[in-house]
Amino acid sequence: LVRLQQSGGVSVQAGGSLRLSCTASGHTVTSYCMAWFRQIPGKEREGIASMHLGRGNTGYSDSVKGRFTISQDNAKTTLYLQMNSLQPEDTAMYFCAGDYLGNAFCATTPSSDYFNHWGQGTQVNVSS
Repeated sequence: LVRLQQSGGVSVQAGGSLRLSCTASGHTVTSYCMAWFRQIPGKEREGIASMHLGRGNTGYSDSVKGRFTISQDNAKTTLYLQMNSLQPEDTAMYFCAGDYLGNAFCATTPSSDYFNHWGQGTQVNVSS
C-alpha cells in the first residue's frame, strides 16, 4: 500500500519562499513518478511539477517554471517542492501525488487523472 504524507507550507508574504515535503512509503522507487498539484476552490487541480524518482527527469508548468524546484532526497522517499518568489496567485491547496508512470511521460507533468496515490494536502497562503 503506497502512502504519501505531506508537510510544510502555511503562510508567507509575497516574494518569500516555502518548501513543501512529501514522504512516500510502500512504493517501488525505480518506476515511480511523483508530482505536485495545486488547487483553488472552484478550479481544476493544476499539475505544476513532476519528477521520476528512478530516472530523475523533471517537468514544470509554465506558471511555476524558474521559481519552483522539485527534488528528492538520496533515499528517494521524500519529494520536495522549493517555492521561491511566491506571489498571491500561488495561494492554493497543494497536493503531492504518485503513481507508476514512464520516465518520459512523467516529465510532461501529467494530469491528475494519471495519479492514484495522493497526499492529504497542504494549504499555502501568500499575502501581498
